[in-house]
Amino acid sequence: RPDARDPEAVAEFRATNDPLEPLNRAAFFVHDGIDTLVLRPIGEAYRIFLPPEVRTAIRNVLANLRTPVILANDLLQGNTQRAATTTGRFLINTTLGIGGIFDRARDFGLIGHTEDFGQTLAVWGAPEGPYLFIPVLGPSNPRDLAGVGVDFAINPLSYTGGINNADAITVTRGALTVADTREGLIQPLDALRAQSIDY
Repeated sequence: RPDARDPEAVAEFRATNDPLEPLNRAAFFVHDGIDTLVLRPIGEAYRIFLPPEVRTAIRNVLANLRTPVILANDLLQGNTQRAATTTGRFLINTTLGIGGIFDRARDFGLIGHTEDFGQTLAVWGAPEGPYLFIPVLGPSNPRDLAGVGVDFAINPLSYTGGINNADAITVTRGALTVADTREGLIQPLDALRAQSIDY
Protein backbone atom coordinates (compact mmCIF):
# COMPACT_ATOMS: atom_id res chain seq x y z
CA ARG A 1 0.00 0.00 0.00
CA PRO A 2 1.45 3.41 -0.94
CA ASP A 3 2.01 6.26 1.46
CA ALA A 4 -1.35 7.82 2.39
CA ARG A 5 0.22 11.26 1.83
CA ASP A 6 0.47 10.50 -1.91
CA PRO A 7 -3.17 10.70 -3.12
CA GLU A 8 -2.28 9.90 -6.73
CA ALA A 9 -0.50 6.68 -5.74
CA VAL A 10 -3.37 5.75 -3.39
CA ALA A 11 -5.92 6.29 -6.20
CA GLU A 12 -3.88 4.11 -8.56
CA PHE A 13 -3.55 1.42 -5.89
CA ARG A 14 -7.32 1.39 -5.32
CA ALA A 15 -7.97 1.20 -9.06
CA THR A 16 -5.65 -1.76 -9.63
CA ASN A 17 -5.73 -3.57 -6.30
CA ASP A 18 -7.31 -7.01 -6.26
CA PRO A 19 -9.14 -7.31 -2.91
CA LEU A 20 -9.82 -11.02 -3.57
CA GLU A 21 -6.28 -11.84 -4.69
CA PRO A 22 -5.78 -14.99 -2.56
CA LEU A 23 -9.10 -16.43 -3.81
CA ASN A 24 -8.36 -15.41 -7.40
CA ARG A 25 -4.87 -16.93 -7.32
CA ALA A 26 -6.30 -20.21 -6.01
CA ALA A 27 -8.98 -20.17 -8.73
CA PHE A 28 -6.34 -19.42 -11.36
CA PHE A 29 -4.20 -22.32 -10.09
CA VAL A 30 -7.20 -24.67 -10.50
CA HIS A 31 -7.95 -23.20 -13.94
CA ASP A 32 -4.34 -23.52 -15.09
CA GLY A 33 -4.41 -27.22 -14.19
CA ILE A 34 -7.68 -27.73 -16.08
CA ASP A 35 -6.29 -25.79 -19.02
CA THR A 36 -3.06 -27.80 -19.11
CA LEU A 37 -4.77 -31.18 -18.81
CA VAL A 38 -8.01 -30.60 -20.74
CA LEU A 39 -8.65 -27.28 -22.47
CA ARG A 40 -5.37 -26.74 -24.31
CA PRO A 41 -5.23 -30.35 -25.60
CA ILE A 42 -8.81 -29.90 -26.87
CA GLY A 43 -7.80 -26.67 -28.64
CA GLU A 44 -4.71 -28.31 -30.16
CA ALA A 45 -6.66 -31.38 -31.34
CA TYR A 46 -9.32 -29.07 -32.79
CA ARG A 47 -6.60 -27.25 -34.73
CA ILE A 48 -4.88 -30.45 -35.89
CA PHE A 49 -7.95 -32.35 -37.06
CA LEU A 50 -10.06 -29.54 -38.53
CA PRO A 51 -8.72 -27.46 -41.44
CA PRO A 52 -8.91 -23.64 -41.16
CA GLU A 53 -11.90 -23.45 -43.52
CA VAL A 54 -13.94 -25.79 -41.33
CA ARG A 55 -12.95 -23.92 -38.16
CA THR A 56 -14.00 -20.63 -39.79
CA ALA A 57 -17.36 -22.13 -40.77
CA ILE A 58 -17.93 -23.38 -37.21
CA ARG A 59 -16.95 -19.97 -35.80
CA ASN A 60 -19.41 -18.32 -38.19
CA VAL A 61 -22.26 -20.66 -37.20
CA LEU A 62 -21.58 -20.12 -33.48
CA ALA A 63 -21.60 -16.34 -34.03
CA ASN A 64 -24.87 -16.60 -35.95
CA LEU A 65 -26.46 -18.66 -33.17
CA ARG A 66 -25.48 -15.96 -30.68
CA THR A 67 -27.26 -13.24 -32.70
CA PRO A 68 -30.54 -13.23 -30.67
CA VAL A 69 -28.59 -12.45 -27.48
CA ILE A 70 -26.61 -9.70 -29.21
CA LEU A 71 -29.84 -8.23 -30.64
CA ALA A 72 -31.56 -8.26 -27.25
CA ASN A 73 -28.62 -6.42 -25.68
CA ASP A 74 -28.44 -3.91 -28.57
CA LEU A 75 -32.10 -3.08 -27.89
CA LEU A 76 -31.67 -3.00 -24.10
CA GLN A 77 -28.85 -0.50 -24.62
CA GLY A 78 -31.08 1.62 -26.84
CA ASN A 79 -28.75 1.23 -29.80
CA THR A 80 -31.21 0.87 -32.68
CA GLN A 81 -28.57 1.27 -35.39
CA ARG A 82 -26.55 -1.67 -34.09
CA ALA A 83 -29.79 -3.63 -33.60
CA ALA A 84 -30.63 -3.08 -37.27
CA THR A 85 -27.14 -4.26 -38.27
CA THR A 86 -27.49 -7.34 -36.06
CA THR A 87 -30.89 -8.17 -37.54
CA GLY A 88 -29.61 -7.71 -41.09
CA ARG A 89 -26.60 -9.92 -40.40
CA PHE A 90 -28.80 -12.67 -38.97
CA LEU A 91 -31.22 -12.63 -41.90
CA ILE A 92 -28.49 -12.58 -44.56
CA ASN A 93 -26.19 -15.11 -42.92
CA THR A 94 -29.02 -17.50 -42.07
CA THR A 95 -30.31 -17.47 -45.68
CA LEU A 96 -27.51 -16.57 -48.11
CA GLY A 97 -24.88 -17.79 -45.66
CA ILE A 98 -26.57 -21.20 -45.36
CA GLY A 99 -27.37 -21.18 -41.67
CA GLY A 100 -24.41 -18.94 -40.87
CA ILE A 101 -21.71 -21.15 -42.37
CA PHE A 102 -20.61 -18.20 -44.51
CA ASP A 103 -20.47 -14.58 -43.37
CA ARG A 104 -22.25 -13.11 -46.41
CA ALA A 105 -23.44 -10.08 -44.42
CA ARG A 106 -19.88 -8.76 -44.44
CA ASP A 107 -20.13 -8.53 -48.25
CA PHE A 108 -23.03 -6.10 -47.72
CA GLY A 109 -21.00 -3.97 -45.31
CA LEU A 110 -22.69 -5.34 -42.19
CA ILE A 111 -19.81 -5.94 -39.79
CA GLY A 112 -20.45 -8.09 -36.75
CA HIS A 113 -20.03 -7.05 -33.14
CA THR A 114 -20.60 -8.65 -29.76
CA GLU A 115 -22.77 -7.49 -26.90
CA ASP A 116 -23.71 -9.17 -23.64
CA PHE A 117 -25.79 -8.31 -20.61
CA GLY A 118 -22.66 -7.41 -18.63
CA GLN A 119 -22.01 -4.67 -21.19
CA THR A 120 -25.68 -3.65 -20.99
CA LEU A 121 -25.39 -3.29 -17.22
CA ALA A 122 -22.28 -1.15 -17.77
CA VAL A 123 -24.23 1.11 -20.15
CA TRP A 124 -26.89 1.45 -17.44
CA GLY A 125 -24.17 2.54 -15.01
CA ALA A 126 -23.76 -0.61 -12.92
CA PRO A 127 -20.27 -0.84 -11.38
CA GLU A 128 -18.21 -3.87 -12.35
CA GLY A 129 -17.20 -4.80 -8.80
CA PRO A 130 -13.99 -6.59 -7.85
CA TYR A 131 -11.91 -8.69 -10.22
CA LEU A 132 -12.89 -12.37 -10.17
CA PHE A 133 -11.16 -15.32 -11.75
CA ILE A 134 -13.55 -18.17 -12.49
CA PRO A 135 -12.03 -21.54 -13.45
CA VAL A 136 -12.79 -22.45 -17.10
CA LEU A 137 -14.63 -19.15 -17.70
CA GLY A 138 -11.57 -17.01 -16.99
CA PRO A 139 -11.30 -13.42 -15.75
CA SER A 140 -14.54 -11.63 -14.91
CA ASN A 141 -16.30 -9.52 -12.32
CA PRO A 142 -19.68 -9.79 -10.54
CA ARG A 143 -21.45 -7.61 -13.13
CA ASP A 144 -20.26 -9.69 -16.11
CA LEU A 145 -20.83 -12.96 -14.26
CA ALA A 146 -24.46 -11.97 -13.66
CA GLY A 147 -24.62 -11.03 -17.34
CA VAL A 148 -23.62 -14.56 -18.37
CA GLY A 149 -26.62 -15.95 -16.51
CA VAL A 150 -29.03 -13.44 -18.05
CA ASP A 151 -27.63 -14.07 -21.55
CA PHE A 152 -28.22 -17.79 -21.08
CA ALA A 153 -31.78 -17.11 -19.89
CA ILE A 154 -32.65 -14.88 -22.86
CA ASN A 155 -31.08 -17.16 -25.47
CA PRO A 156 -33.88 -18.94 -27.39
CA LEU A 157 -31.61 -21.96 -27.93
CA SER A 158 -31.78 -22.58 -24.19
CA TYR A 159 -35.42 -23.59 -24.66
CA THR A 160 -35.42 -25.22 -28.11
CA GLY A 161 -37.18 -28.53 -28.76
CA GLY A 162 -37.72 -31.29 -26.25
CA ILE A 163 -35.49 -31.86 -23.26
CA ASN A 164 -33.17 -34.29 -25.06
CA ASN A 165 -32.88 -32.12 -28.19
CA ALA A 166 -32.24 -28.99 -26.12
CA ASP A 167 -29.56 -30.82 -24.15
CA ALA A 168 -27.89 -32.10 -27.33
CA ILE A 169 -27.93 -28.64 -28.92
CA THR A 170 -26.63 -26.96 -25.77
CA VAL A 171 -23.87 -29.53 -25.18
CA THR A 172 -22.75 -29.52 -28.83
CA ARG A 173 -22.74 -25.73 -29.03
CA GLY A 174 -20.92 -25.48 -25.69
CA ALA A 175 -18.27 -28.03 -26.67
CA LEU A 176 -17.64 -26.35 -30.02
CA THR A 177 -17.45 -22.94 -28.33
CA VAL A 178 -14.86 -24.22 -25.84
CA ALA A 179 -12.76 -25.88 -28.56
CA ASP A 180 -12.97 -22.90 -30.92
CA THR A 181 -12.24 -20.32 -28.21
CA ARG A 182 -9.26 -22.23 -26.76
CA GLU A 183 -7.82 -22.88 -30.24
CA GLY A 184 -7.94 -19.15 -30.95
CA LEU A 185 -6.09 -18.40 -27.70
CA ILE A 186 -3.16 -20.79 -28.14
CA GLN A 187 -0.67 -18.19 -29.43
CA PRO A 188 -1.88 -15.20 -27.35
CA LEU A 189 -1.72 -17.16 -24.08
CA ASP A 190 1.65 -18.67 -24.96
CA ALA A 191 3.01 -15.17 -25.63
CA LEU A 192 1.48 -13.87 -22.40
CA ARG A 193 3.00 -16.72 -20.42
CA ALA A 194 6.44 -16.12 -21.96
CA GLN A 195 6.41 -12.35 -21.45
CA SER A 196 4.59 -11.88 -18.13
CA ILE A 197 6.36 -11.26 -14.88
CA ASP A 198 3.37 -12.73 -13.04
CA TYR A 199 1.36 -14.88 -15.48
